[in-house]
Amino acid sequence: MALAAQAPAKIVNSEGQFHRPCPVCERDEPQPFWSKHDLQIVRCANCSMLYVADVAPEFASGQHYDRSEYHLWPDKLASDYSPVRFERELRIFREFCPIGEVLDVGCSTGAFLVQLQSQFPQEYSGTGLDIAGAPLNYAETRGIRVIREPFLEHDFAGERFDAVTFWAVMEHLPDPRAFLGGTAKILKPGGYCFILVPNMRSLAARLLGPRYRYVLPDHLNYFTAKTLLRFVQIEKRFEVRALRSTHFNPLVILQDLKNRGNPVDATARARLLKKTTAMKQSRLLLGARLLYRACEAVLGHLYLADNLVIVLGVRPTVSADCR
Repeated sequence: MALAAQAPAKIVNSEGQFHRPCPVCERDEPQPFWSKHDLQIVRCANCSMLYVADVAPEFASGQHYDRSEYHLWPDKLASDYSPVRFERELRIFREFCPIGEVLDVGCSTGAFLVQLQSQFPQEYSGTGLDIAGAPLNYAETRGIRVIREPFLEHDFAGERFDAVTFWAVMEHLPDPRAFLGGTAKILKPGGYCFILVPNMRSLAARLLGPRYRYVLPDHLNYFTAKTLLRFVQIEKRFEVRALRSTHFNPLVILQDLKNRGNPVDATARARLLKKTTAMKQSRLLLGARLLYRACEAVLGHLYLADNLVIVLGVRPTVSADCR
């Protein structure tokens, strides 16, 4: 999904990049970990978080996302608006939030909110927030109320939500700690925050290392289950309600092994999304889908699936307005 907001000013190094400390513990003790073309990923010596310490200006400001047309490509749109696209996210979401007002941060073309409101009419009202203009234009054509302003800068003027979602957003943010605190302030008592990020201890990441296609220049934070838990525990107004590992795409592993770490262009990524979406809906592949789901369940149980989803609840004894 597109980026949700820009970063506050950081120290600029001699190459025009924005230097930042560890996004989890805020110590500045980076150790070299992975290199992929011009991308340098470091490991925090204090808390083991993997992250990009020196961020290119276009990713720190969010300008990259407003220029990208990837989310509006026909194959990408068709996949995002397929009924199977958000089935895992919706299953987890519905488990904790059966009704209410929802803010989807980094909503892009609004596909999650459209799926939520169309599958469960009369149960949810949804608002999408992002800074990428063209995808938001599309979201509005699908009936989604949108906020065209960075999350950290928007004045919610007392508006509160039952749930705030970050589907594939936190990995993009130069300052994710600020987003966590901002979310706690706008949730109603008993509200939930849902965060999905790539899993850097997944089977795919273990097999592929930096050759994995989701080791990308615009991915600044690389979480494992351990570092994700450390990250969310920063915000004392939240308590962890669930941590899951979900999604598995064996075709990505096969393609990335064959590709040997060369960049995967957006066209190929969108084409694969279209292919896997069709496979998930094909009646002819029912047997293969059952085997696939069994594999995904086993990997999820072992926290080896492609993504991590963490569900945070506002602590009952803490007001969402306290600082």
